[in-house]
Amino acid sequence: MSNQKRVRGVTVARPIIYGNSTVLLTEQERAEAGDHTHRWTVGVRSAASPPYANPHPNQQIGGADDISYMIKKVTFKLYETYKNALRTIESPPFEVTETGWGEFDIIIKVFFAPESNEKPLTFNHHLKLHPWPVDPILYAQPSATGEPTSLTEDGQPILPAPVISPVHSWQYEELVFTEPTEAFYATLLEHKPTPLPRTNRHPKLLTHPLSSGGNIGEFSVEMEEEEGRRIDKARDKTLEQIEEMRKQLVGFDQELAGLKREVDELQAAQAAGTPAPAASAS
Repeated sequence: MSNQKRVRGVTVARPIIYGNSTVLLTEQERAEAGDHTHRWTVGVRSAASPPYANPHPNQQIGGADDISYMIKKVTFKLYETYKNALRTIESPPFEVTETGWGEFDIIIKVFFAPESNEKPLTFNHHLKLHPWPVDPILYAQPSATGEPTSLTEDGQPILPAPVISPVHSWQYEELVFTEPTEAFYATLLEHKPTPLPRTNRHPKLLTHPLSSGGNIGEFSVEMEEEEGRRIDKARDKTLEQIEEMRKQLVGFDQELAGLKREVDELQAAQAAGTPAPAASAS
C-alpha cells in the first residue's frame, strides 16, 4: 500500500511528557475515602504547557497540544489492588485519576496511529505522592544566575520549605520517528508542536521543589539547557574518574611487572644454584 511507504532519510521528533501530579485529599475526602490520603493523575501529554496558569494542580504542567493525531491510545497498568487495574484511554486527555495512599510503579504503554506503522512504546513510571528531600549541598552552591544562595549566620544554606501538596513528577521524552510512513509524515507536518517557552512563565506559586532541589512550573528551554549543563558536568566528572582509574591501573601494571621480574630472577637463581638476589623494597 502506498501510504505504508517510508520517507527515506527523514527523522521527525515530537516532545511529550509522562508522569503524575498529586494533591492531598481534604479532611472530608479522607473521611469518605477510608485510608486513602492523596488524589493523583497519571498521564501522557504534550511537553509544552498552555500560556496561562491552570488553577487545577493536576493540570499545571504540559498539555498545550492535542497529541491524538499521533497517539491512538494509552494503557496504564496500575497496582493490582485497583479495580480494573489495566486502564485503556482511547481519546485525549490520555490520563487516569485515582486516589490512594502508597507509591508504586505504573507501566504506561503508548500506541501510535495505525497509519504510522510504529510499534507501541512502553514507559515505567514510579507514582510519586510525597515530595523529594531537599539536598542542602546544592543550596550551598551559586545559583544559575551566579548569585550566591541564602546562607545562615554560620554559613549553612537556608533550605526552602518542602511543598507537601501538590507534588509533580514528570519526565520529558522525545518521540523520534525515523523514516515515517508517507501518510504519517504528512500528519506530523500538519501538526507542529508548540515550542517550549524560554523560561517558566508561571508565577512562583506554581513552582515546586523536586528532585535535587530543582523547580518545575513548566518545561522550558532554560530547563533543557540546565539539564544539558548537568549532563556535561556529570560527563566531565566521569572522564576525570576514568583518568584517575587509568593512572591507578598503570601503577598496578608497573608494580605487577616489577614483581614478575623479581619472581623470574628468583627462579633463574634457583635453577643456577646461585644465591637469590635481594628483593626490592615495595
